[in-house]
Amino acid sequence: MPLDPRFAVLFEPVQIGPKIAPNRFYQVPHCNGLGYRMPQAMAAMRGMKAEGGWGVVCTEEVEIHHTSDLSPFVEGRIWDDADIPVWELMVDAIHEHGSLAGIELSYNGHEALNFTSRVAPLGPRSVGTNGGVEWEPVQTRRADKEDIRNIRKWHRDAAIRAKRAGFDIVYCYAAHSMTMAMHFMLKRYNDRTDEYGGSLENRVRFFRELIEDTKEAVGDSCAVAVRFAVDELLGEDGMRSDGEAHDIVAMLAELPDLWDVNIAGWSNDSATSRFEKEGFQEQYIAFVKKLTTKPVVGVGRYTSPESMVSAIQRGVMDMIGAARPSIADPSLPNKIKDGRFDDIRECIGCNICVTGDTRYIPIRCTQNPTMGEEYRRSWHPEKIANAKSTSSVLVVGAGPAGLEAARGLGQRGYEVTLIEGRREPGGRVARESKLPGLSEWRRVMDWRLTQIEKLPNVKMYLESVMTVEDILESGQRDVIIATGAAWRRDGIGRSLWQPIPGSDGPNVFTPDDIMAGKLPTGRVVIYDDDHYYMGGLMAEKLVSAGCEVTLLTPAPMISFWTQFTLEYERIVHKLLSLGVTLHTQHVLDRFKPGSASIKNTIAESSVTIPCDAVVMVADRLSQDGLYLELHPTLAEGKLNSLRVIGDAEAPNIIAQAVFSGHRAAREFDEAPVEGTPFKVERIALG
Repeated sequence: MPLDPRFAVLFEPVQIGPKIAPNRFYQVPHCNGLGYRMPQAMAAMRGMKAEGGWGVVCTEEVEIHHTSDLSPFVEGRIWDDADIPVWELMVDAIHEHGSLAGIELSYNGHEALNFTSRVAPLGPRSVGTNGGVEWEPVQTRRADKEDIRNIRKWHRDAAIRAKRAGFDIVYCYAAHSMTMAMHFMLKRYNDRTDEYGGSLENRVRFFRELIEDTKEAVGDSCAVAVRFAVDELLGEDGMRSDGEAHDIVAMLAELPDLWDVNIAGWSNDSATSRFEKEGFQEQYIAFVKKLTTKPVVGVGRYTSPESMVSAIQRGVMDMIGAARPSIADPSLPNKIKDGRFDDIRECIGCNICVTGDTRYIPIRCTQNPTMGEEYRRSWHPEKIANAKSTSSVLVVGAGPAGLEAARGLGQRGYEVTLIEGRREPGGRVARESKLPGLSEWRRVMDWRLTQIEKLPNVKMYLESVMTVEDILESGQRDVIIATGAAWRRDGIGRSLWQPIPGSDGPNVFTPDDIMAGKLPTGRVVIYDDDHYYMGGLMAEKLVSAGCEVTLLTPAPMISFWTQFTLEYERIVHKLLSLGVTLHTQHVLDRFKPGSASIKNTIAESSVTIPCDAVVMVADRLSQDGLYLELHPTLAEGKLNSLRVIGDAEAPNIIAQAVFSGHRAAREFDEAPVEGTPFKVERIALG
């Protein structure tokens, strides 16, 4: 299909210093949990972006020296020449598809704990570090003039190594409130009285020198980019787009070859869709293009081609920067180019990708189950092996796991019958996407339903409850069970292993009840032993229904796991603004209509509070009864294969349900693998 002229501007080449990007799609630097530990996986993942049409593909932040060691986080490293071959792998994978490769050199000051190198971190002044869990008992050493000269040399040396590795774009990084270059510019971190402190010009000096050094070292053949956070959303206490950030851009306007601009910190830059929508950074970054003739890259979780074109035509940016949309769909540019708009796998903004970095594990994605598996499992986001037989498959349950299994099997060419007991497909996604702020999560089911509609070999039947007898009488001999899970009503979970007294009463609810429209009234206690988003959303939902809500959790933080998706502060702020009473390190001890006893998990002291109803957000029960009933029929020869997937196998996050369904589709009809079913990257002993 010829390129739709409405989107032709997105495929225009862009001059970046001595380099030319083939189009306006720019995968900005983003973490991935692979880095120096899994370099082949990292290279394959970046190469997939280039294959998918991203004109520029960048690394994550790359440590330039052991004195800025970001452990326990697994980032990139270019400490010395021995690291060059790692980056050559990635550069070659990107260049193979005609894209430019960029590297984000990073010296992180008080964001680097140096846990591996065990040397004192450096900063403009001595200050407590913010890296790791942000409460580490570690301080920086004030950098003296020799330290500053050394850092400049280390940065220059790293740039030269990057050039030798074949990179086209080399970054000077001053964003996310994480790097020493930005720390020098911020008044709250810089109390110096020498030429690197005081006036704005002095505070910008270190950053200017890094840019000038990098241009002098590699600017003949590499473009030099600046990544700069123009607003920290801290008001007078931070960098502001209508304050010093404006003056800094004006001061350095023509020095770099490209401006990559965003907001800081990371939880602002990568805000979830629950709190920010597409294009949310435009109000802060729009001024930059007015001050420079150099190309400007901006981000804002753009997934709509129309929004991308609009941002360029309105003069907000020259190139569409993306991290999360490029993870959800590495082939997004090619799909726009080919006019396959309904095939775009749109990012849902859940930040499960971010947890790859914050949990020190390989990157993953709710929408794209192949993310991080390109090398170790040889999974391609658009390609899958053809069917090995003429077998037909019955998939019971059309939630995220069942939909993905049916879609993948259908793409392979198998005849698939997809059965769903409810009137609407989508399972938990259909229900949860109706909760406050989660409307974009519906994309998980919508994309899969769209793809299934295109597959004539996949038939879906709704409002069809299957029994063992129904399945055996159907003649289907290959069965996948994806019947999901249900929330427990008794409060049993991580913290309590016996039912809470009173949990069998009439005024006890679960999230399933709330999502089905069965709501309590009056004074409600929510007991959250799940620790992700559900407890907080139950509180929001019930406050909007007029309830007086108390949220208690055994964890030391409300919605504990959301710190890893960068949402914790926003969630707590939202709950407090709604008047929700919060209790951490408390369990629900007992309940009776009119009152609830809650117990402190540390002091074990109990208090009684007024309470008319309770919502239990604890463990879930796998709805695996059908699987267990069917299992004996395998030995009887009545079935050829039987598999349970998703929450029916083990309750987990939605991303894992989708992954489970995808894996089932890939592994169907394949011979079992002995040992570890994926490649393991190991350290070579030398």
